[in-house]
Amino acid sequence: MRNKAFSFFICMVVIFLMLSVLTISVYCVIRDSKNPQGTDQDGNVIVEQEKQEPTVAEHHIENVVTLVQDGLRSGCETYACTMLLQTLGYDITEYEFADNYLICYDVYYGSDGNMYGPDMNCAFAGNVYNGYGYGINAPAMAKCMNSYLHTVDDSKQAIALAGVSLDELCQKYVAKDIPVMVWATTYMDEPYEKFSWIVEYVDENARHEIGDTEAWLQNEHCMMLCGFDEENYYFGDSVSGGISVYGKEISNERYAQLGYQAIVVK
Repeated sequence: MRNKAFSFFICMVVIFLMLSVLTISVYCVIRDSKNPQGTDQDGNVIVEQEKQEPTVAEHHIENVVTLVQDGLRSGCETYACTMLLQTLGYDITEYEFADNYLICYDVYYGSDGNMYGPDMNCAFAGNVYNGYGYGINAPAMAKCMNSYLHTVDDSKQAIALAGVSLDELCQKYVAKDIPVMVWATTYMDEPYEKFSWIVEYVDENARHEIGDTEAWLQNEHCMMLCGFDEENYYFGDSVSGGISVYGKEISNERYAQLGYQAIVVK
């Protein structure tokens, strides 16, 4: 009888433990269905906030290299590129870059009286030396810069940016001592369309097709963004031969008019 009573007691204990485990499991399922992962006890969704770096109010890159635009009369982009590369420690001159890496395509009058030339996303339009040059856009310039970088430093590349604000460029790059090439205008003067031509040269960066019209804006200028404070941006500027300082409002307006174009090397 004692053995039977003891066996009955053990069975009852086992059944009790099994019922307890089952009860707890059911409770957890019900609780989780009411409060799914990512919600609080009231069912509100818990949103995890990304950690954002603090905004920097002012920063100036030290030991910035500036050049005077003299030999390459139409080469503001080449000067800005060379200033940026030299500031980053690369050993190249504006003439070496223009002669060996800058993709150029003539702008000329055809026998039909029309002007012909390249899509400026694909090549420098005209001659960079003689003053009959028009310019080059960021995608083509980044391609030229990468032709150089691949010969000296496979770990870095030039990246063409579009649609990134000057403030964002400052926070993301300049504040970390990374200079940025940007397209704006000379002395921040108003740009206006002065010439246009029929496109007859394109590559993988083209924004036009053969036969489309490419327009060139008078006063187009390229500089190196290298500093900022609460009211101004600071640019390595080949026209002034030093650091030019312009207010944020006018700088943002001209930068927008030139298509929010920029290049970084990283």
